[in-house]
Amino acid sequence: MSEDAPGPTPGFLVWRLANKWRAAVDRALAPLGLTHAQYPLISSLYGMRYDGERPSQRQLADHTGMEALYVSKLARALESAGLIARTRDPRDPRAVQLALTEEGEAVARRAVAVVRELVDRSMEPLGGLDSSRARAFTDELTALLDVPLAPLPPNDGTTQGRTP
Repeated sequence: MSEDAPGPTPGFLVWRLANKWRAAVDRALAPLGLTHAQYPLISSLYGMRYDGERPSQRQLADHTGMEALYVSKLARALESAGLIARTRDPRDPRAVQLALTEEGEAVARRAVAVVRELVDRSMEPLGGLDSSRARAFTDELTALLDVPLAPLPPNDGTTQGRTP
């Protein structure tokens, strides 16, 4: 918390909400053998297949906002679990394309339904997912995500003694 304002800062609340969400998704997806970190890959591949896309790891990293190296690590784990297939892109031998396996598609379908239910329950305090408050909240989150955040230089005096 900041010394400048009483109560928690917006950054602290976002951090707490992100941790609460991660824990809830981890618990909800555990019976399917998935983690919160794996869900964006599985659900994105599930959605992209409708457009006939078979994205590269780099494209999936850009789509999810995750680091490419982390996507690669998660993709290898999902491949070992039999949920996705990783193949070389015939147009670019350096690129690896990703696609759900048949089992991966079945797991993704169930995972998407589980997380949708979790989203619905989490939006109830705002009047439900289709409420004007939930839409405004989504717009505010989108605005915050659109702001590029470059790290501050270390030891510049502005970051010492503060929490997010």
